[in-house]
Amino acid sequence: MAGGLAAVVAWPGRLLARLPRPRTLRARLTAGLVVLLAVSCAAVGVAAVVELDGFLTSRVDQQLRDVGARFPASLEHGTAPRNDNDGDEHGDTRRQASGTLGVRLLDGKVTNAAVVPGADADYSTDLTVRLTGHDQAALAAIPADGRPRTVELSALHGYRVAASHGLDGDVLITGLPLEPVEATVHRLELVAVVVFGMALAITGVAGALWVRWSLRPLSRVAATATRVSELRLASGEVALPPRAPEPDPRSEVGRLAAAFNRMLHHVEDALTKRHASEERLRSFAADASHELRTPVASLRGHAELALLHPGPVPPEVTRALERIAAESARMGEMVDEMLLLARLDAGRPLEQRPVDLTRLVLDAVTDARAAGPGHRWTMELPEEPVTVTGDAHRLQQVLANLLANARLHTPEGTKVTVSLETERERGGERAGATAVLKVHDDGPGVPAEVQPGVFERFTRADRRRTDPSGGAGAGLGLSIVAAVIEAHGGGVTLESRPGATTFTVRLPRCGAR
Repeated sequence: MAGGLAAVVAWPGRLLARLPRPRTLRARLTAGLVVLLAVSCAAVGVAAVVELDGFLTSRVDQQLRDVGARFPASLEHGTAPRNDNDGDEHGDTRRQASGTLGVRLLDGKVTNAAVVPGADADYSTDLTVRLTGHDQAALAAIPADGRPRTVELSALHGYRVAASHGLDGDVLITGLPLEPVEATVHRLELVAVVVFGMALAITGVAGALWVRWSLRPLSRVAATATRVSELRLASGEVALPPRAPEPDPRSEVGRLAAAFNRMLHHVEDALTKRHASEERLRSFAADASHELRTPVASLRGHAELALLHPGPVPPEVTRALERIAAESARMGEMVDEMLLLARLDAGRPLEQRPVDLTRLVLDAVTDARAAGPGHRWTMELPEEPVTVTGDAHRLQQVLANLLANARLHTPEGTKVTVSLETERERGGERAGATAVLKVHDDGPGVPAEVQPGVFERFTRADRRRTDPSGGAGAGLGLSIVAAVIEAHGGGVTLESRPGATTFTVRLPRCGAR
């Protein structure tokens, strides 16, 4: 019986140990409901088993008091007891329940021990029971106060016994078996386990359906939030998904959905205003760049024309005209770059033609050698041409900007290596699906505080990576590189530390986009 009670108490713990840990709110609520019901069922089961065990044991105690010591008293004559319906000197078994134990002890030793057999036993059956030394010691230790106690006998198992003093100075013990009590309690335990198990299973399924139905509004809010998280909100016009349905505003989920929808409204309003502001700024930059091209070109032309004047010109005037021509040329390049960025921002399509990157690298490095003879220029090219789909002029501009960046921001003697290769797509389905262009130099490196925004517009490093002559540039070269590569469906990254700076450009090859 004790083992059965322990099993009932430990059953919820074993059940919880085998269940996987819930991760979602729905699973946690369902698991919590099932756990609470399991604990309640275990508490009810344990209470019912303990109460039934106590009740049945008390009934056995009452039977012991009613029977008294009649059966063990009949053993005082010392004759081997037999199943005698007349109840002679061989042992009085009349009105004794089956399994009744009678024991006579004299001077702490068992002299006689007998058990009443079942009703269908032969009258000549020997009622004597042989007790082990351990059993005899356990019986001898029972106080003769008439109070019922439980003993475990190796030959007879659990018994409820009561001891009292006999007329001959001996001790008489009467016992009734606990097997019917244990059988009834074990049956109740089995029924409780089956019934409570079925109740838990039904409650788990019904609870899961109920929780699922109750959390449907929250699932819709989560689905809307997921769709919003997948949107690209960094730039451009953004169309937010439909709002999440709002259930009863008095419920927690209803208040959450309403707050979420208000947040989406504010986000959408902010994105709309930002997009309108970007459009106005982009339009202004394009218009201003377009309008500035003519006066800048005119200014540059007049300066160059003045320099061609055949008459004597003071050196100071000549120097001023040369500076005007140089700054006009730089301003013209800046205007062209701003106009290009404005067109790329507006989504103007680029040419889509096969472009031999190998040829572009050869031409760009040749031009870089002429512009920076103090640097060491090397190339690492594959044997086969690497072809991509795009705008040859813009890709040439990307190479020129990267090489100019390496030339202007590193001292003379720096080694600049331009490498070109192809790499497989993930999974290896198509070989050479991506063209990889790298520009590496062993110069001082890009400062760590500049690297995060190196591809942003008007970003420049400190004077350690600027032109020794003082020309720092406008900070648009790398932003043009990033914009052009992105327009081609590729990407550009930077890895830099003192002595090793690498710009890596990845472009999809022909037919890979």
